Order: sequence, then C-alpha cells, then structure tokens
Amino acid sequence: MTTATKEETLGFQTEVKQLLNLMIHSLYSNREIFLRELISNAADACDKLRYAALDDDALFEGDSELRVEIEHDSEAGTVTVRDNGIGMNRDDVIANLGTIAKSGTAEFLQQMSGEQQKDANLIGQFGVGFYSSFIVADEVTVRTRKAGANAAEGVEWRSKGEGEFSIAEVERERHGTEIVLQLKDDAKEYADDFRLQGLVRKYSDHIEVPVRMPKTETAKDDEGNAIEGSEVTTWETINEATALWVRPKSEVTEDEYKAFYKHVSHDFSDPLTWSHNKVEGKLEYTSLLFVPGRAPFDLYERDGARGVKLYVQRVFIMDDAEQFLPLYLRFVKGVLDTRDLSLNVSREILQQDPQVEKIKSALTKRSLDMLKKLAKDTEAYQTFWNTFGSVLKEGPGEDASNREKIAGLLRFSSTHADSATQDQSLADYVERMKDGQQKIYYIVADGFNAAKSSPHLEIFRKKGIEVLLLSDRIDEWLMSHLTEFDGKSLTDVAKGELDLGDVEDADEKKAQEETAKDKEDLVKRVKEALSDGVQEVKITHRLTDSPACVVLPENEMGFQMRRIMEAAGQPMPEVKPILELNPGHALVARLESADDATFGDLAHILLDQAIIAEGGHLDDPAAYVKRLNGVLTA
Repeated sequence: MTTATKEETLGFQTEVKQLLNLMIHSLYSNREIFLRELISNAADACDKLRYAALDDDALFEGDSELRVEIEHDSEAGTVTVRDNGIGMNRDDVIANLGTIAKSGTAEFLQQMSGEQQKDANLIGQFGVGFYSSFIVADEVTVRTRKAGANAAEGVEWRSKGEGEFSIAEVERERHGTEIVLQLKDDAKEYADDFRLQGLVRKYSDHIEVPVRMPKTETAKDDEGNAIEGSEVTTWETINEATALWVRPKSEVTEDEYKAFYKHVSHDFSDPLTWSHNKVEGKLEYTSLLFVPGRAPFDLYERDGARGVKLYVQRVFIMDDAEQFLPLYLRFVKGVLDTRDLSLNVSREILQQDPQVEKIKSALTKRSLDMLKKLAKDTEAYQTFWNTFGSVLKEGPGEDASNREKIAGLLRFSSTHADSATQDQSLADYVERMKDGQQKIYYIVADGFNAAKSSPHLEIFRKKGIEVLLLSDRIDEWLMSHLTEFDGKSLTDVAKGELDLGDVEDADEKKAQEETAKDKEDLVKRVKEALSDGVQEVKITHRLTDSPACVVLPENEMGFQMRRIMEAAGQPMPEVKPILELNPGHALVARLESADDATFGDLAHILLDQAIIAEGGHLDDPAAYVKRLNGVLTA
C-alpha cells in the first residue's frame, strides 16, 4: 500500500481550467482517444529512458525491458496505464500536469468553441493528450518516480479536474509512471478486456514499445479439464510492437500510416500525404515524413518546436530535431532513423556534423517531391496550400538551391481566374502566355480587391495579358528572391518602365513616342507644379480608364513592404514616385487647358488620387480634400 506524506493542494493554471471544462463537457464523441494519448505518452517516456541510459545504464535499475502495461478492474470501475520509462520528479509533475507549458496558450483557447469535432482537432494540434483522461474519468491519480531517484522521492498527483490538484510525496519502488482512471458511470465500458484490446490494436499497434495486458489462464489436466485453483496470470503483448518505419512499405497499410502519424504528431486528423523512404549507400537512413491536414496553432512562430523525431538505429534520441529540415518546411512531421550518427548525439553536435547537412538536403528534396506528387490531386493540394502556402513562400528566400522546385509549388490568384482563391501555378501561367510575351507579370497590393482594381492592370486587360495578383504580407519579400521561373523573368507591373515585349507592334510603339513628344510641355508644367513631390513625370500608355498612376523605380521597395517595415518600427527613407499621365483621359485634357490658378491644384489632385489608388497614404489628406473641393466648386 502506498502511503502519501506532505500532501499539498495546488490550483491549475487558468488555461488548464478552461481546457478541462471544454474537454469534460464537449468531447463525448471522441472519448476513446484517451487511451491512445496515455499510451503515446508512456511510449515516449520509455524512449527517453532508453536514451538517457546510453550514458548511465544504472537508470534501468535492473529493469531494461521497457514496456507499457494496462490493467482494469470492472468492479471498481478503474483503468490503469503504467510504464517503466523515465518517470517524473515533483517539479516535472507540476510542470507537466498542472500547466500547459507552451506558448500561444491564450490563442489556442480562443479558438475552442465547444463543438466536439473542431475542439478535438484543436486539442490534438496542441498536444495536451494527458488531459483527455478527464473525458472518461471522474478522478485521475498519477504515481511516478524519476529513474535514478530514491524510492522515497516518489510523487502522487490526484485531481477531479475541477480546478485544483493535490500532490504528495510517496514511497515508490518502481521508476516510471502509473495513471489510474476512476471511470465515470457512463464510461464503464472501458473497464473491459475486449474493449481495451481493440483500442490498443486500433490506435497503438505501431508503437515499438510492447503494450501488455494481463491474461489469466487455468491449468488443465491430461483430459483437458480445468484444474481448480490453478489460475496463473501472465502478461500478453497486445500490439505488434515493431517500429513501423523499419517495415517494408508494401507491408504497411494506409490506416497504419495514418495511425502512426497521429502518434508522432499528437494530431487527431489524418495527414494529407506521406513519404516512406529507405536509403542505403554512403548515407544510411530511413525516413517517414508526413504533411498534416491542418496547421498547428504555433505555425507562424518561427522559434517554436518543430522537426522530426530522431532515432539512431531504432534508439530514440530526441523530439523536434529541427536540424534536418529547413524552416520553411516546419509543418512536416515524421521520423528519421539513421546509422550515420552516434548514439550519444546532442543538439550541439548535430549543428556541427557534416552528415546532418547531407541528410537535411536529401530530406528537403524528398519533402518537395512529396508536395509535387500531392499537387497532382488538385483538391488535396488546395487544402495544403490554404493551410501552409504562406509558410512555403518563405522558401525561395531561404533555399536558393531548391528555388525552382519551390517556385513550381507556389500558387497565386491571377486575372485569368479573377478569383481570390490562390490556385494558379507559375507553370499554368507560362503555358497561357501570349505570343511574343517574354515576362511573367505580377502586382502586389494590400488585398485581392486592391490588386484586381489597380490602374496598372488596364493595359494588360486590353492586351489580354495575364497578371498575378499578390496580396499576402510576404509576397513582396517573396518576389524579391523569386526573379525567374522557367527562363522567364518575373516583373512587377507597378515598378520601372513598362515593357510588353513583342506583344506590342512597331506601329504602336511609334505612336506612343509621338504622343510623348507632343505632350512635353504638359509634362514640364506638371513637374514644376509638383516640385519635389515626384521624381519624374511621364506620358504613359499603360492606362486606358484612369487619368494617372504612380510608378516606383525598378529596385525600390513597394508600398506594401514599406508599411510592414514602418509598422515594425523600421525607419524608411523617403521615396519619390514617378507620376504617369494618360494623354487620352478627359481630366488630363482639362489639366492641359487649365489656367495657372487651377493648374497646380489639378496636378496635385491627380498625384494624390494615383497614390490612393496604389494603397499609399497621403502626407496631408486635408490639403487634398481642400484642393478637390476647390476644383469641384469652381
């Protein structure tokens, strides 16, 4: 019998209280996942002890056969899950069972709604599987001792999930952790051999650590009759207990891959796709990589936990080994098992090992190939892109060696579909290019509607030339690194000189030159009126409906990026735009015939309107309104 001493009652972290309330009252349809989560945590604890024991074999305490055990008591209505893994001390228990020790907690809880399926998925994303115990249990008791600690340093944690928990010191001979669930009246079905074995095989068959349950057998005489009082209890391994990634692909079912993904990711939803690969030769490793179907809550935290589970010759080394995939592929989950690293490898050693860079390069290509294959399924890839597209856009700036591959995976909105959905690839664009067109044209704006309505698109619509419509915050940064695709340069239609290549014939170009020459006096007057407000004034042929537009120099930072930098507190140098006038517009004709008293006001109005149309901000909006009112009432 375990005797508790120095018992102390503590309150849950506020976020845990909210989480428990939602889980206890909202997730009845997903109740059976509690066992999968407890087994996964127990298996992780065994993996961690195996790794720690590489440096100190004494941590096994003479019990190196790592395992997970499940027992039940139908009369008492309890289920017990125990392991002989690494175990926890008092500080570990409080940190792991009394708090949610991850950043972004508040954001996570704000997303929870009380809708069963949605919240189950969020909980899976967040990795708080232990708390799922309270879906089926009125009370949960955890008894644990850290491997290598004295028997007197055991800890007992107890809670009914109602806002507080008690913690006490206990005498515990065995290292590892034991979790006892006092089942709710409507969850007594789980105190049953057949039910528990079915759940183990359904969710945890792939776990390498054996999951065992007691089996009572009665001895029989020579005639096959049971011998009274000869009952013997043995432990039966319920799961296959073989590392799934070392099995041949042909022997692994789709359901097994999906179940294994949920184990390594603590996600409740199925992956979109996966890639299972074994490499032999100079490098020897096996990888099993998954693309999730939904984003984790901390996807945009670039410093958050990420990476694959690392094994060396099937010995667990570490979670979240981020050294093997680039940051722009941080959504990829999975396992890497290699022979080319030492068993006592650390994160610091990984940063210096030349083999790591070779494996990283290979896994990066494998991941990109996996996405390329997924892209053949338009609907599935659109799901991926809507979820992870903004992260993948970081790739061209971070991985020059794979820039072309990444570019082929990017998706954009465009004037071809005239829809906000980002579903057009660069390859699609190139295939649709007009005869004589040598460039891929795009425009960057604060939103899809702003991009679609930009005056800069007028000549392109007239000529039937497609333009990519970019409105994500990262797009301008992306395009500063993605300057070419399939031998075609990418050109911002709002910067520099307009060049439509051979789409325009010689007669059109000659007519444009003649018009520009005829309007030289007008251009000079406008430049004088605007003084230092513009870098240059020109006659343009890029407009058909608007009177004027502003253009930035070829290598100048765009309006969108400037605002992002300024919002981040970065001082930006002043930039003077180029004002281009549409000689065929009525307002420009009025400007040309205006007297000196109104000419300056009209010129300023055209400039300010052009800046507003580009999503820019006026330095003096009141002056613009005053000039406009003056012209309207003249």
